[in-house]
Formats: sequence, C-alpha cells, structure tokens
Amino acid sequence: MEIRKFEESDWPQVWPIVEQIIRKGDTFCYDPLQTEAQAHDLWVVPPPGHVVVAVKGGRVLGTSNMYANRPGPGSHIASGNFMVARDARGRGVGQALGEYLLDWARSSGFAGVQFNAVAASNAPAVRLYERLGFAMIGTVPGAFRHPVLGPVGLHVMHHNLGS
Repeated sequence: MEIRKFEESDWPQVWPIVEQIIRKGDTFCYDPLQTEAQAHDLWVVPPPGHVVVAVKGGRVLGTSNMYANRPGPGSHIASGNFMVARDARGRGVGQALGEYLLDWARSSGFAGVQFNAVAASNAPAVRLYERLGFAMIGTVPGAFRHPVLGPVGLHVMHHNLGS
C-alpha cells in the first residue's frame, strides 16, 4: 500500500468512501445530506493543509486530510480526519494513515495533534487513536446525535509531538 498526495483525479474514488461514511451519519460531524461538491470542499483542504490517499493496485482504500487545528494562536496544533473504504477496514489502512498524519504534523513543526470530535460510540476509531498514542482529554456529553443510539459523547483526543 502506498500513501501519496491526493490528486484531483482521485476524487471519483474518494467520493464513494466519503459519501458512504457521511450518509450513514454515525461517526462524523458532517451533514449527512451535503452534496458531493460540499463534501469535496470540506475534505480537500487547501495548502498549507494536506490531503492524501492510501492506494493499492490503483484502488483508493482510504484518505486523510490534515491541517492546523485553529488559526493564529492555535495554529501550532494540527488536526485531521481519515476515512477508510468499508471493505478495506481492519487491514491496517487507518493505522498507516494515522502514522502518516503524525509524521506530517511532526515534520511540519506542529507541537501536537488534536482531534476535536471523536464520537464516543466509534469504538474502532478510539482504539486506533489510542494505539497511535493519543490520549483522551475530555468528553462533551451528548454532543453527537447518533442516528440509532441518540445523543452520545464527543471525545477530544490529543497527541503530544514533543518540544
């Protein structure tokens, strides 16, 4: 599997991954009714942000975006997201994308990485982030409206990248 910079020609393979995840509405705080164009503008962050795809045999298995968490005084902390195709889950794609994000943040001079809104019900993501070295620093009770479970917490998770 190769992780490489996203190219616009990747979007036709990225969009089905993004669409399936946002339409389900059970993991991301993205509007499940957004259009493809809106999703593209949300996912494909402009520089100095960075977007990548995980590719094997010409097929996009997953994607990640990464950027400064906040402007100005918060710009020394990175953030990002990753999405993996349903049939590629459990095969190390998310782990590889997470490691890539951490390496990108470190080499870009960020002091840490913060995930602002990890649905407490998304146990696979929470386990992955903890394996990558993230710590849960708080939970906003009931901040995520899960389509089946109702209100669940949103975790804030942080990874210190050192000095």
